[in-house]
Formats: sequence, C-alpha cells, structure tokens
Amino acid sequence: MREFVPQVSGTASIYVCGATVQGVPHIGHVRSGLNFDVLRRWLGRDGSTVRLVRNVTDIDDKILAKAAENEAEWWEWAYRNERAFDDAYDALGCLPASYSPRATGHVTQMVELMERLIEKGHAYASEGDVYFSVTSFPEYGALSGQKLDEVHQGESAATGKRDARDFTLWKAAKPGEPSWPTPWGPGRPGWHLECSAMATAYLGGTFDIHGGGIDLIFPHHENEQAQSRAAGDGFARYWMHNAWVTMGGEKMAKSLGNTVSIPAMLERVRAPELRYYLVGPHYRSHIEYSPEALDESVSAYRRIESFLRRVVERTGAVGADGELSPAFVASMDDDMGTPGALAAIHKRLREGNTALEAGDDLGARAAAESVRAMTGVLGLDPLSPLWHDAAAGGAGRHALGVLVERLLEERSQARKDRDFARADALRDHLLLAGIAVEDTPDGPLWTLKDD
Repeated sequence: MREFVPQVSGTASIYVCGATVQGVPHIGHVRSGLNFDVLRRWLGRDGSTVRLVRNVTDIDDKILAKAAENEAEWWEWAYRNERAFDDAYDALGCLPASYSPRATGHVTQMVELMERLIEKGHAYASEGDVYFSVTSFPEYGALSGQKLDEVHQGESAATGKRDARDFTLWKAAKPGEPSWPTPWGPGRPGWHLECSAMATAYLGGTFDIHGGGIDLIFPHHENEQAQSRAAGDGFARYWMHNAWVTMGGEKMAKSLGNTVSIPAMLERVRAPELRYYLVGPHYRSHIEYSPEALDESVSAYRRIESFLRRVVERTGAVGADGELSPAFVASMDDDMGTPGALAAIHKRLREGNTALEAGDDLGARAAAESVRAMTGVLGLDPLSPLWHDAAAGGAGRHALGVLVERLLEERSQARKDRDFARADALRDHLLLAGIAVEDTPDGPLWTLKDD
C-alpha cells in the first residue's frame, strides 16, 4: 500500500485498458469502466483535474474473425461494437473519458516506439514482424512476478523469433487483412504495443495510474511496462487491477457462453441499480453473479432512493453538498474501499430515518444532504439529474410516488397511534393497486409489483 501523490500537483492522470470491440458488452466488461469512474470521481472531489484516457482496441485477431463470421467489414464491426460500449458506459453513468483513442489512429506513434526499441537493442525485425527481446530487459517480470525461465507469451509459434519468450510488437501483413506501411513492411500492430503508444501520446512518458482487469497483468501489462521502460519512458507510477465478474466460478467471457449483456440486464433492473451492484464490492474482489445478489443490491439502492424521496416530500428540495462522513472518507482513502463507503451511507440513512420518525426535519435534511454527497461520489445519487428519470420512472411514477408517500406517512402515523387496523388497511389498499410495501430498518420501502 502506497500513498497516492500525483506527479503534477492538482492533476491526476489515469490510463485504463478499454474494450476490444469484438462484440456487445456484458457486465464483466463494464465493471472496469465503473471502478475507474469511481476512482476518477474520488480523486477529483477536491477540484483536482483528473485526466482519464480509456482506449479502444479496434484491430485484433478476434475482431477480424468475428467480422468474417458475420459477413461484415472489420472496421464496420468494430465501430458498431464501440458504439455499444459507449452506450453502456453512458447508461451506467460513467463520466466521459478525457479521450478514447483508437488503436488504428496511432500507428505513427507505434512505429516511432518500435524504432526507439530497435535502436536501443531491445527489439528486432524478422520477416516483416517486429519482436521485443525479453532477455534484453533485466527488469522483465517485475510487475507480474513472472520468472524468466517460465515465461509463455500465449502467442502462436513464429519462425522469426530469436527466443520463444519474445513477444510480438508488429505482425506482417497477411492476404485479405488490413495493413499499414512501416519501415519493415506492411502489417498491423500487436496488442501490447498499442497501449504503450496511446498512453504516452496523451499522458506523457510518465503518468500516474494504469488500470485494467487482473487478467491483463500478464502478459499485457507486463509487456507494456517492459517495452515502455526499455524505450526510456518511466510509464505508470501506480498500477490498479479490478477483479472479474464470474459465473459458476469462471471469468465471465464470451468464449464460455455465460455472458450477461448490458441491454439484457437493463431490461431487468434500472441503470443505477446495476451500477450499485457492480461498484458495491471492492474493486479487487471477484463478483460471483447471481440473480439473488443482484436483487439485494436493487433493494439496497431503493432504500436510499426511498429515504431521499421521503425527505424531499416532507421538507422540499435537498442539496447535494452535505458532509462526507469520516467513515466514508476513511474507506475511500483506503484503496477505494466501496463496501465501507456504502456501509457509511446506510448508517447515515438510518440516522435520517430516525430523525424523520421523530419529526426532526432539520436532522433528516442534514442526513439526506450527506447521503446525496456520498452517493454522488459513487455516481449513485438518486436525485442527481443523471438518475432523476430512472429514480422517478418518469413523470407518471413521480406523481405516483407523491401519492404513495402520503399514504405511507398516514400508515406510519396509524402505527404510532397503535391503530393497526388502519395501518393494515392502508397497506392492503396499496397492494390492491399493485404497490408492495416492505418495512425495513431504514423505513418503509415501496415498489411496483411488476418491477
């Protein structure tokens, strides 16, 4: 654990390995984007500038294969899925990246990087391919802990390699595949080369944080670091890796046939509820997907939503600039501990509900402002313009909410007066109208039975 001190005071720079756009995104894909969106919001809460670059890998063996399967041009297939990823990020409340560079737009920078590596003796050209010489860089393995004699790059065998452990920077052109000209012949970039070129093009030779999934630590991030530092760049000063979303204990991946697409998920739950589910666990913890766990997150989010709605109904509009509780700050500063942060939010929520029940409107408003401020950091504030329509379900649900909250207040008063017949009658009346009421420690929670 190290204290985060940005290279430039008041400015944090983050590069995140983004999508390889071979298909539509599932919840495993977007988890990384959400985790680093929360990090960006937390680092920028004091007014600091946060530059987040999230790339798009738009040329890759898998993209070419999928495009061919679907009888589409490779660039058309890549762009179609890139838009699907953008739609998913937008739907789940990710702030727009400072820039989202495409690999195909940065071949010039890749060629320049390869030239530097060849000049320094860390790379070589062979039969139109270009390879990085792993043994030429003594620090290889420093990030992932790989031992040099155990390195396997996962690449197909190539006759031009001097050492089987070397990895590909550039692939010579093959018939029917897209290619770009280089001093060593036409071809297309290797995956690892792309990110080093794009990260340093926009954030400089040395930047603060490099992020991505834990499956990228080796070989991708190890190779990025090796080639960049071998070329003379400091590259990333901190590394952060998010864990997977799994099903049946296996990483969620298209190859396993166990994907859960974002459009399909958003037909089941609202966007902020899905965001709550994905940012709630610690970013380094695996999420084992199950409908039951998702439902628990939906209920937890709706408790926050219901509390804020009750305060607004009783006291008027509530601000979003309340106090961040010390427990919330401590959790977020401790390696972005979102579980502790959410616990702090729900503790403040319970205090607010207690104030509501006691008729302490000022106390309830203070709690609501604090809840809004803390959920805002996580991108989960139900009253934010981003989620207003989702929280209210449009004008019709907003109007319904006003009426239901009034009946729930009458029911709460009836229970205080020990008029349980009246309280039960109000609950039954709501149920007949298709509105289920659940009494929780955080106050009554209502939902439409078809939700």
